[in-house]
Amino acid sequence: MVLMGGFSNHPKICWRGNTAGHKQSRRFLECDDDNFVLQVIEEPTRRGAMPDLVLTNKEGLVGDVKLKGSLGCSDHEMVEFKILRAARRAHSKLTTLDFKRADFGLFRNLLGRLPWDTALEGRGAQDSWLIFKSHLLQAQERCMPTKRKSGKNARRRAWMSKEVLGKLKHNKEAYRGWKQGQVALEEYVEIVRAARESG
Repeated sequence: MVLMGGFSNHPKICWRGNTAGHKQSRRFLECDDDNFVLQVIEEPTRRGAMPDLVLTNKEGLVGDVKLKGSLGCSDHEMVEFKILRAARRAHSKLTTLDFKRADFGLFRNLLGRLPWDTALEGRGAQDSWLIFKSHLLQAQERCMPTKRKSGKNARRRAWMSKEVLGKLKHNKEAYRGWKQGQVALEEYVEIVRAARESG
């Protein structure tokens, strides 16, 4: 699947960090994650924001994404991309963290020496999480090298275990039951909540 369009209701989503400040945008991100949807545009398409998105549910299906300037009086960048054939999808560019080569001592030091009490003082849960996540990702980039996945599981996410797949299947069955009136909304919400907490 490839879906392209303007999502002007979510211009301030940080796609690199997979974070958003508004509740509606966070729900949009959660929906993408729940359905394994990837967003492939990496540069702003309008005045420093990214309201124009290209979404796909298959790693390697979309490539050669380029911004080609605006057309006429539009203030949006034109987006050009290619849908790659199955033969090219076999050469996955999916990478994962290489924990065997990670420097966990440096990782602990980088996070441990930060004055967290001062940095998070007076901030709400969302702001505190964004600050912590930013430092965490910076430390991860310095201390944990990546490696390219290969073989038959190259397209599977690193965290995609059989247990997770089973829970996702259960969620989808519950959602289908709710849509068909066979499962109460409260029961469906409880199933989703329990799956997220156990993950």
